[in-house]
Amino acid sequence: MAEKDAPPASSFREFVRREYVEYFAPSKSDRPWQLPFAIAVASGLPMMLGAWLGNLAAGAIASIGAMTIVYLPRTKLDLRMVTVMAVSCAMIASFALGHTAKLVPELRVPIIALVSLLVTMACRYFRIAPPGPLFFVMAAAIGAYAPGTIGQLPRNLGLFALGSVFAVAVSFIYSLHILRRRDPLPVQSPPSDILDEVLVDSVIIGVVTGLSLAFAELLSFDKPYWVPVSCLAVIQGSRLRLVWNRQVQRVVGTLVGLGLTWLLFRFATSPWHFAIAVPLLLFCVETIIVRHYAMAAVFITPLAIALAESTHTGSADATPLLIARFADTVLGSLMGVLGGVCIHRPSIRRHILAALERLAPRRR
Repeated sequence: MAEKDAPPASSFREFVRREYVEYFAPSKSDRPWQLPFAIAVASGLPMMLGAWLGNLAAGAIASIGAMTIVYLPRTKLDLRMVTVMAVSCAMIASFALGHTAKLVPELRVPIIALVSLLVTMACRYFRIAPPGPLFFVMAAAIGAYAPGTIGQLPRNLGLFALGSVFAVAVSFIYSLHILRRRDPLPVQSPPSDILDEVLVDSVIIGVVTGLSLAFAELLSFDKPYWVPVSCLAVIQGSRLRLVWNRQVQRVVGTLVGLGLTWLLFRFATSPWHFAIAVPLLLFCVETIIVRHYAMAAVFITPLAIALAESTHTGSADATPLLIARFADTVLGSLMGVLGGVCIHRPSIRRHILAALERLAPRRR
């Protein structure tokens, strides 16, 4: 009997081992520490300048624009700079589109869906590595829900653009340094089947991202800019199992990260505390995210909230804000899983592909 019982026990141990590896085991990465440092400098200096000038909110806007640097590819110098400058223009356009939604709040959902659709198409076609469309949609969503009026659009857009241009300059300096130590990677060719590999996924991601924000609006979530971002972070898994794992890791990491966020907002009594915290958190995120997503989510949560809510300093009760952001994460993650199911379900893909072929027939 003992011999007959052994295989199930062995299978159970193997199952536990696989689940542990899926959720908790860190991945190996050859990312140099200089890249997280460069990203922290690009995004941290605008925050520090804002704190020094007594306008932390302006520094936060420029800091979000500086996230352009995370899209720096590992190619030759000329292609690196062309890519990061193109990303800079797209980031500025995304923020501007989101900000213009203040004119007609009802346009927030279609604008976020459109940005998600178009940027996903570009990322899939040009083989832009993760985070893919994430920061473009984040810029648009924060622009749509950030405090202020439409009259402040030129000022805010200028601040965002300055941060993005500064990130391009930091990217150039970093590239000069790292290319002396590492060989560039070759450029990947575009997908051969544009309709199936680019458009189908982009349509699903754009629609689901827009729906996630629409549901948040219907549920009267307070400034639900984090819902589409969470949705995008989850939906981009290359396999359905990876989508589910990413959803679990994001929710758990966010829950832990909210505790860290509470400490930050409770004890950050000066704008300089936020100005110092942002680059430190960003360095942690960019160092860890290629190794373990759940652990990175612990630092992503306070980083994102600090950038978007940097005016909430001091002893004010941040609990309602943290509850709102956790609700955003749960809703966005669930919608991301739904989108992942659609992306990886052949029958759904066939229907969307057929509709796209009627609109744009394949060339023979």
